[in-house]
Amino acid sequence: MDEHEVPPAPKIFGTHDPKTLAQLRDVASRAERAALMADGHLGYVMPIGGVAAYRNKVSPVGVGFDIACGNAAIRTDVRADSYLAAEWDALADEISSTISFGIGQRNEGDDAPVDHPLFASDAWDLIPGRARDQLWTRARSQLGTVGGGNHYVDLLEDEEGFVWVGVHFGSRGLGHTIASGFLNLSQGRSWQHRGAKETEVLLDLSDPMGHDYWQLMSLAGEYAYAGREWVARKVVALLGGREEELVHNHHNFAWLEEHDGEKYVVIRKGATPAFPGQKGFIGGSMGDDAVIVQGAADDSEEQRAAMYSTVHGAGRVMSRTEAAGKRRWKTGEIIRPGRVSPEMMQDWITREGVILRGGGLDESPHAYRRLPEVLTAQGATIDILHRLRPIVVVMAPDRSHDPYRS
Repeated sequence: MDEHEVPPAPKIFGTHDPKTLAQLRDVASRAERAALMADGHLGYVMPIGGVAAYRNKVSPVGVGFDIACGNAAIRTDVRADSYLAAEWDALADEISSTISFGIGQRNEGDDAPVDHPLFASDAWDLIPGRARDQLWTRARSQLGTVGGGNHYVDLLEDEEGFVWVGVHFGSRGLGHTIASGFLNLSQGRSWQHRGAKETEVLLDLSDPMGHDYWQLMSLAGEYAYAGREWVARKVVALLGGREEELVHNHHNFAWLEEHDGEKYVVIRKGATPAFPGQKGFIGGSMGDDAVIVQGAADDSEEQRAAMYSTVHGAGRVMSRTEAAGKRRWKTGEIIRPGRVSPEMMQDWITREGVILRGGGLDESPHAYRRLPEVLTAQGATIDILHRLRPIVVVMAPDRSHDPYRS
């Protein structure tokens, strides 16, 4: 963009708080185009739910620390009514014990994908010095683990009674290390400096640093795809089913795309690609329905303004601390209670008939918008193909009980 050229006003879906809108305006002042999805909320520099387009430049903090976080869903041939309540309970326990959840965990499975072809990629050589071998080793051990926070494995029932397996997580420690490393390098620090500052730096893809970031971001994307598909297919096997359909998208990533005849680097941070006919899996919260959507066939002005993007979830209305309170890092002792109590969360889950394993108060449905309202605010840019009722939700243990944190 010419320094005197004024960028077009960003397209905004839904309503948002002033701080989120201020973040969007800040990003839009440097981008060629920008948009905010209806599930948007405050993020690091770029709001969650934000979409920004640049000419041959990429923002590592825009893509975010969890590079290639995304959703995958597999429709199985298993009917929900073929399982009794006690069998769903047992299956929830089996998923919780078979799949590794939480920060810093390893995939302990005998069939862990430690020899995936991505580990032979030349992109690993772009990581400086001894950090390469350390990161390569850790990434091999973590592939096929889910992580903490809002990451999950769900079993859901569609309107025809078939079971879907849904998962949500990203590139784990690999993506976080890549993002931190390039933020450090762009600020004149060493790759392994602790405490990378979350500031906007636009890397030109024609320059060595921009080229290297793009290669390693792409590697993290391949890693995330491999991890989500391994976990989802492992759960399909535990279910005793067969895979009938796979729907899979990143929602924290950058793509090379053409819009209105112009070529851009498009960053979606907490936004799902939704080109006409492209399918996506969007979760609600642990106590709400999810959906399978596809980009509307109309190719409307609103779709173009959104840069063919849609929501990635319901969107938070409470921060983690606001919802769960403040705890001591090592002991989990509550210093200040939050707005959500264990009784509130359990009442919601019980009312909806969801079998829950793990999950902290910061992930209670109370901390999120309602997904139907968010989808309505997103307008006719997408079509809903399936509504999925949650049966089983498995997440990392509450933060106060996470063995890695303690």
